Amino acid sequence: MPECAHRLMRCRPSLVRGRAAQVNPGGFTTPARRPSVPHRTAGCGKSSLRPLMAGSSPSLPDGSNPSAAIVQSASDVQCSRLLKTTATERDTLLALPESQDDLIRYYTFNDSDLSLIRQRRGDANRLGFAVQLSLLRYPGYALGTDSEPPEPVIQWVAKQVQADPASWLKYGERDVTRREHAQELRTYLQLAPFGLSDFRALVRELTELAQQTDKGLLLAGQALESLRQKRRILPALSVIDRACSEAIARANRRVYRALVEPLTDSHRAKLDELLKLKAGSSITWLTWLRQAPLKPNSRHMLEHIERLKTFQLVDLPEGLGRHIHQNRLLKLAREGGQMTPKDLGKFEPQRRYATLAAVVLESTATVIDELVDLHDRILVKLFSSAKHKHQQQFQKQGKAINDKVRLYSKIGQALLEAKESGSDPYAAIEAVIPWDEFTESVSEAELLARPEGFDHLHLVGENFATLRRYTPALLEVLELRAAPAAQGVLAAVQTLSEMNAYNLRKVPADAPTAFIKPRWKPLVITPEGLDRRFYEICALSELKNALRSGDIWVKGSRQFRDFDDYLLPAERFAALKHAQALPLAINPNSNQYLEERLQLLDEQLATVTRLAKDNELPDAILTESGLKITPLDSAVPNTAQALIDQTSHLLPRIKITELLMDVDDWTGFSRHFTHLKDGAEAKDRTLLLSAILGDAINLGLTKMAESSPGLTYAKLSWLQAWHIRDETYSAALAELVNHQYRHTFAAHWGDGTTSSSDGQRFRAGGRGESTGHVNPKYGSEPGRLFYTHISDQYAPFSTRVVNVGVRDSTYVLDGLLYHESDLRIEEHYTDTAGFTDHVFALMHLLGFRFAPRIRDLGETKLYVPNSVQDYPTLRPMVGGTLNIKHVRAHWDDILRLASSIKQGTVTASLMLRKLGSYPRQNGLAVALRELGRIERTLFILDWLQSVELRRRVHAGLNKGEARNSLARAVFFNRLGEIRDRSFEQQRYRASGLNLVTAAIVLWNTVYLERATQAMGDAGKSVDGELLQYLSPLGWEHINLTGDYVWRQSRRLEDGKFRPLRLPGKP
Repeated sequence: MPECAHRLMRCRPSLVRGRAAQVNPGGFTTPARRPSVPHRTAGCGKSSLRPLMAGSSPSLPDGSNPSAAIVQSASDVQCSRLLKTTATERDTLLALPESQDDLIRYYTFNDSDLSLIRQRRGDANRLGFAVQLSLLRYPGYALGTDSEPPEPVIQWVAKQVQADPASWLKYGERDVTRREHAQELRTYLQLAPFGLSDFRALVRELTELAQQTDKGLLLAGQALESLRQKRRILPALSVIDRACSEAIARANRRVYRALVEPLTDSHRAKLDELLKLKAGSSITWLTWLRQAPLKPNSRHMLEHIERLKTFQLVDLPEGLGRHIHQNRLLKLAREGGQMTPKDLGKFEPQRRYATLAAVVLESTATVIDELVDLHDRILVKLFSSAKHKHQQQFQKQGKAINDKVRLYSKIGQALLEAKESGSDPYAAIEAVIPWDEFTESVSEAELLARPEGFDHLHLVGENFATLRRYTPALLEVLELRAAPAAQGVLAAVQTLSEMNAYNLRKVPADAPTAFIKPRWKPLVITPEGLDRRFYEICALSELKNALRSGDIWVKGSRQFRDFDDYLLPAERFAALKHAQALPLAINPNSNQYLEERLQLLDEQLATVTRLAKDNELPDAILTESGLKITPLDSAVPNTAQALIDQTSHLLPRIKITELLMDVDDWTGFSRHFTHLKDGAEAKDRTLLLSAILGDAINLGLTKMAESSPGLTYAKLSWLQAWHIRDETYSAALAELVNHQYRHTFAAHWGDGTTSSSDGQRFRAGGRGESTGHVNPKYGSEPGRLFYTHISDQYAPFSTRVVNVGVRDSTYVLDGLLYHESDLRIEEHYTDTAGFTDHVFALMHLLGFRFAPRIRDLGETKLYVPNSVQDYPTLRPMVGGTLNIKHVRAHWDDILRLASSIKQGTVTASLMLRKLGSYPRQNGLAVALRELGRIERTLFILDWLQSVELRRRVHAGLNKGEARNSLARAVFFNRLGEIRDRSFEQQRYRASGLNLVTAAIVLWNTVYLERATQAMGDAGKSVDGELLQYLSPLGWEHINLTGDYVWRQSRRLEDGKFRPLRLPGKP
């Protein structure tokens, strides 16, 4: 089997965990989960874990080495590349239990085991035999002659078999003893050696998984789990690597065939045309087709519509790619997108056409989504402009309107007096104002008057020409479908398309009108018939709303599909529910669940009613006039400030480049930035760290090359294209967060089970200004929001770039569900913008306790299960009665939605956006809202009773706000503005910023620990209770500016640290 270079890609540990633990005949254990990999302490060099199986295979009891035979005998197995596991990845795959919980789970002996162990003579043989038994059970390999299990394993096993742990050193002085024990245990555990037939079967099994993902560590983890279930002694990891490599190669060939075989000669010719230069241009058709739109205006809409038309001309077979896993299709398309047309042209035909077909499929969906989004943004802009103009006109005419009001007030008073006295009303008017002037004032008043509803819709019509420039072409290229609730809107849109096709100016008398909302009717339905201008604007506006909610969807789109398509298939959901295997944190029986929650709600309402009536709510008063809560006082004692100052003055001064090198030496986070095509690590670490830093400090590649001696833009650009992606940033961030999570000093700030999230706005400037959105909350300037989650240990474990016009609550669950770290968040905090009733419901369904800090809490209503009259004391806060009947009616829909989000079928943010856009009468949206009202009411009742909860939430949010200050300091270039045009580059900016702030947090944590230790060594008393008030978010000692030079001479040796500053030294 030829050997090829392909690094094993690391995935999050939870992805390679097995089933629930089961004890099979012979006592063989199928593990519930893989034990956590021991923490590498910063600066301490290699991990204390030494896997007992790495590159070479242990011998079997007869002294043979089956792995060597497999490698020699597998010449019939063709492999395009060989995966190579790193030391860290071996730690992940073959980690031995060391924590007490893991030792109990994996290495507890039953009576049969102990009976067999006691038959050995002497402590050394009993202990050695028991250790071999443990290792053959899990991870599943034989004990090598030079292997050394971790001390906790020896201690735990020795305790059970009542042997002296020190006797381990004497075990196996005769090699034959080990082999005899292994032979006996192999029979006892019913284990078989791994042979060539097992290798071939393993390749076949892994090929199925490799068609979903080519992440090597995931495949290797599945291989090990499969072999354990089949009771095979594990071979060397090099053999596992070969099996994974061959599986990936076979899966690739299957993917290529699935994409290429349905193509005709015509399809292939059209795909080849994409690699040729566009007429009159210096770029190829493919390059032009993959360009993003520059601005949300009619000109760029028309250009983007032409791109979609060109993709549609390729006319790929219907359903092509449907049977290929989305991960593989997306990766193949991404590879094709990063390659030059010249490189693609060099591929052998099958790979070239498969890659081009994947690019066309993915790019077509992207262009469709971008067109819908652009149309949405143009409409929003037109409506906002009309609203602004309406306000401006009203303000500008304010004096004239006031004069008229004063005048008509006098006239009215004169008329009232005339009626009372029986005098002539006309004379009364003329006594106030001459009749000619009165007549003129009435005409002026008619001009000043606004529509009856004081609406701005009539001003939208002034921009009708903007829409007409592109909407006929847009409606022509989009294939729309609708749910029953939106059939009226779709019929109206089809009417517009027919009018465009036949160049009709007048709306047909029988055109659909049921979709027209009351506020539109005065403008659309006139005595002369249907107004063409407002009919079209109204239809396009309702189309936008229906696309947002999912009531109308677009064929070929990713973001605007049929709502049901996002969810678990109905048959799959029914099977999970029947097997009681729904991945939710609640009782799936609606009657039992609602009975439990409503009973708890009754009890809490009764408790708070009693406390409020007796004026015993802690630091809160509830009266008929409303709720008043006493503000929290400072929880930081005065004595803590002295410790904060002393430790911060001891931290070493350091350049940001040196800090990143230190942290990478400790964690190896840079190894996660693997090559898109072959998974290899970046060869030039300096180049990689420069690209990451360029993102983090908002400098960009061009300026970064100028600020870093020896670097060029071309090198940085190439590395970014092939090594920096969302998933590599995510894996690297998880590495840093996990090190922070396991660092002993971080435990002073929390245990990693609580978190908070907050949005930080950055203004959009330069070329990025057109991509920014406007939110009146932040003023009239466009911008983007970096929405970041931070753990109670200050580690920022997730970040998203979002539009400032979207409510923060939309993205709260994404950060909790889709991070790759080992954090197990149980309780989460946000500010007011982070909550909605839908979020409250889904948080509870998915197992999170949600605790937002709600501004104006007294105005946030409670919802009760019974009549509002039953709670007179709480009356000022009660908003209504819960509609439990509606929840019961849509219970399965709620469970299916939550299960789909939990299993990753669809993201939480996408579903929350669509639910938030649904019409008020939509069943699922209303039912989920009612469920959320139960949880929101329970939370508010808890908030009223618990000062500790208020303090906990306040402290958690303060950590997030402090992290934002650090991020603002790091992101200082270009005036802190986002000037990147593409959304992809904006995401990289956010990810780079989050990664570098996480690195600063970890570095500060390490040196805060050393600073407190140094203070203790110097004889200064350090109160351990005050350590919780220290923060790793300081940056005064870090030089963020200047030239970015990566001096290797400044690197530390393993186990070494930078000297602390001496007291009083600047």
